[in-house]
Amino acid sequence: MGNILGDWKEQFRHYNKNVRLFLISSILLHIGMGIFMIIYNYYIRELGYDDQMNGSVIAMQSAATALLLLPAGILSDRIGRKKVILWGAVFTAISLLLRATLSFDVLLLSGAFMTGMFMAFIQVSSIPLLAENSTEKQRVHLFSFNFAMIMVANVIGNTLGGSLSDFFQVFIGLSGLWSIRVTLIIGALFFFSALIPMLKIREERKLESKTMQDRSFKKLFKTHRTGIKIILLFAVAQIIIGFGSGLVIPYLNLYFVDRFEVSHTLVGLILSSGQAMTAVALMIGPAVVRKVGEVRAVVILQLLSIPFLLITAFTETLWLAVFGFLFRQALMNAGNPIQMSLMMRSVDDSIKGLANSVGQAVFQLGWAVMGPVSTTIVMVHGAYSGYAIVFSITAGLYVVGTIYFFLVFRKPLKTNQKNSQKSQIG
Repeated sequence: MGNILGDWKEQFRHYNKNVRLFLISSILLHIGMGIFMIIYNYYIRELGYDDQMNGSVIAMQSAATALLLLPAGILSDRIGRKKVILWGAVFTAISLLLRATLSFDVLLLSGAFMTGMFMAFIQVSSIPLLAENSTEKQRVHLFSFNFAMIMVANVIGNTLGGSLSDFFQVFIGLSGLWSIRVTLIIGALFFFSALIPMLKIREERKLESKTMQDRSFKKLFKTHRTGIKIILLFAVAQIIIGFGSGLVIPYLNLYFVDRFEVSHTLVGLILSSGQAMTAVALMIGPAVVRKVGEVRAVVILQLLSIPFLLITAFTETLWLAVFGFLFRQALMNAGNPIQMSLMMRSVDDSIKGLANSVGQAVFQLGWAVMGPVSTTIVMVHGAYSGYAIVFSITAGLYVVGTIYFFLVFRKPLKTNQKNSQKSQIG
C-alpha cells in the first residue's frame, strides 16, 4: 500500500495546472449532482407521482444525453474542450435549479431532458481534456484519479443530500416536500460554483493545423477508418453494460427504501459508502494493470463484481444488501478509467471527443430504454421479487458484456494514430 500511495503522490506532482483546475471543478460538479440524484426520486414521490414517473424522468434524461453526445463530441473536437464543458455546466446548473422548483409532469420531463442535453457536453469533453493535458504514461493514473475524485465528491453529495433533507424536516420543521426542494436547490448551487475554476483553464488548441478534409464530417470515416472501427467495438461493450446498469443503478435509493424501509439519511450514507469503496478500488486499479494488463484487469474486476450483485438481489437482510452493494459498486466501476485510457490511446487526437461521445451515448441509451422496464417490473412483482428479477438480468448482461470485451480486445489493437505520441504537459 505504501508503494501505491508513493506512486500516486509522484504522479500527482506532475499534473499541470489545467488538470488541477479541472479536478477542482469536477469535484464541485459531482457534489452538486450527488446531492441531486440521491433525493430527486423522493422528490417525485413527494409530488404525488408513482414510480413510473421516476422511470420516465430517468429515461428522458438518458435519452437526451444519448442524442446529444455524438454532436457534442464532434463540437468538442472542433471548438475545444473548455468551451463545450463550460457552456454545458452553465445550462446544466440552470436546469437543476428549475427542476428543484417545478412540479407539473410535463415540466419535470422537460427539465430532465434539458439536464441530459447539457450533461452530454460535460461528459463528452472531460476525458479528452485530461488526455490532451497529460502524457500517455500518466493517463491510467490520471483517469483513475479523476474517477476516484468523482466518487469522493459523490460521497459528499450523497451524504449531504440524505442528511440535509432529513435535517430540514426534523429540526427546521419543513414539510417533506420543501425539505427535499431546499436540498435540491443547494445541489444546484454547488453546480454553479464549479464554473469558477473552469473559467481559469487555459486551453491551447492542438488541432488547428488539421486540413479541412480531416475536419470534415463527410471525410471522417475515410480519414479515420481504423479509429472508427475501434470506437464501434468499444460501443458494443458499452451498450451491453449500459442496458444492465440502466435496470438497477438509477433506482438503488428506492431499492433500499422499498425493501428495507430505511431513512433518507441512511440511504445517503449507504450510497456514499459505495462511492468511497469505488474510490479506493480506482486508486488500486493501476497496480492491477501493471500485473495483468489493461484488458485482463477490466475483465477480472467486472466478473468479481457479479456475485456481490446477486447477494444484493436476493438478500432480505440489510447488512448483507449493503455488503453486496459496496463490493459490486467498487469492483464494477474500477475498470472504467482503465477502459477510457485504452480507448484514448487507441484513437487519434482529432477524434477523441467522438470516441468518448459514442461510448457514453450507447451507455446512456441503455439507461433510457431500461429505466421504464425496471420500474414496471418492480411495480408488478413487488419490492422483493421485482428487484431480484432486475438485478439478475443485470448480472447476466454484465457477464455477456465482459466476455465480449475480453474476446474482442484480448489482442493488442492496431491503430492508425498520428498524434498518439504528441500529448504534452502544458
